[in-house]
Amino acid sequence: MKILLIMPDAGMHKFRFGSFVRSAREAPLTLTTLAALTRDDPSIEYRLIDESVDRVPLDFPADLVGISVMTGTARRAYALAEHFRGRKIPVVLGGVHATILPEEARPFADSLVIGMADGLWPQLLRDFREGKLRAEYREEKLASRYTTIPIPAPRYDLQRKSGYMMPYTIQATRGCMHSCDFCAVPVIWGNRYIRRPVGEVIRDIRSIPSKRFALNDVSPVDDVEYAKELFRAMIPLKKKWGGLSTTKVIEDPELFDLMVKSGCQYLLIGFESANSETLGSIAKRFNKPDHYAEVMRQMHQAGIIVQGCFVFGFDHDTRDIFRQTVERVQELKIDIPRYSIYTPYPGTRLFKRLEEEKRILSYNWADYNTMNVVYRPKNMSPVELYEGFRWAYRETFKVGRILPRALAAGTRFPITFFGNLTYKLFVHRLYLNRGFEMPVAGELSVQSLATSR
Repeated sequence: MKILLIMPDAGMHKFRFGSFVRSAREAPLTLTTLAALTRDDPSIEYRLIDESVDRVPLDFPADLVGISVMTGTARRAYALAEHFRGRKIPVVLGGVHATILPEEARPFADSLVIGMADGLWPQLLRDFREGKLRAEYREEKLASRYTTIPIPAPRYDLQRKSGYMMPYTIQATRGCMHSCDFCAVPVIWGNRYIRRPVGEVIRDIRSIPSKRFALNDVSPVDDVEYAKELFRAMIPLKKKWGGLSTTKVIEDPELFDLMVKSGCQYLLIGFESANSETLGSIAKRFNKPDHYAEVMRQMHQAGIIVQGCFVFGFDHDTRDIFRQTVERVQELKIDIPRYSIYTPYPGTRLFKRLEEEKRILSYNWADYNTMNVVYRPKNMSPVELYEGFRWAYRETFKVGRILPRALAAGTRFPITFFGNLTYKLFVHRLYLNRGFEMPVAGELSVQSLATSR
């Protein structure tokens, strides 16, 4: 049985060298984990396609096609589904978007997977072989908030490793204990926090033929005791890794020390805003702007490169926010800054609130990529928000601003400097390429943003 698994192109930043494409991100785990669920069945032949780095083989002789749907890729996913169904090939849709909006996805699929696929995929394939494919497979909710479950090692052998800056990715936990209003994770997971047995995680890390890997957990240090156990077990492996964290990681000195000793060299941290009132309004009060400088001091002292994320367009933001944020980023010496536009993903509290307030401007899911304005901001126009977002990126990644931040990284200067140059290329694309325009017409002088106070 031939199965084609697809992740539609999410428009992530990538490098092109002729026909060769490499994504600037780490390799995703969705498809490699799905394929691993039936690793012991030699009769199944998988073909995995991440459209961000490879073309979808539209003529592939599949018996079954599975497509993972995110909100930003929904339209493309539905178009691919229609293509393969037009060839009389059954299509299964799953992923975040299909889970949140199953009734929207249903007309484009022969079967839907709603929720986590780990316990559903093998049964789905058995039913398919017997000609009994059901229209829907829905995950049973776990009763306990904290759950430890086994998840098989990903099928790294099925992915094109040359397609990613970081080809090996590991997962230890799923879910998040926080509930930021713009995040879809609480919508999917609720308050569940799923942990893999530490021994299995260590087995997977030990098996990868590389000294470096990415930990793709949304919030791996939420369960502090589990994180400590994991980091202790990672220390003897002497490998280097990067992942995500909140600013809270420095609050427990033992946890932070173990994380550093385990080989952590890079963290993506969601600072989101330097305004305490804003952070309270989005349920992220645990971020304390007065402590940001201490967070960065400890990270630099430990040799950890920080990608600091900030969001524009909160209800407390005015036009001054763009210059204020750019200046704050420079003061904090954040190694590699990253900006996004406040985006109300369907199912989130933010989406429901803005819809009730009749502030949603676009229901074209392709616009939901944190780089378009899809709602009406409170204290500025949609045009001002979009142009301020672009101005902040362009200003932040001028060489004169890059150098002080990169030099602050000390011995990590080459990596930080290269990372900033990568984003400088992204800024060029942001200004010149089609596909980044916001769905609202209008003009605004960029110069006026630079001089506003």
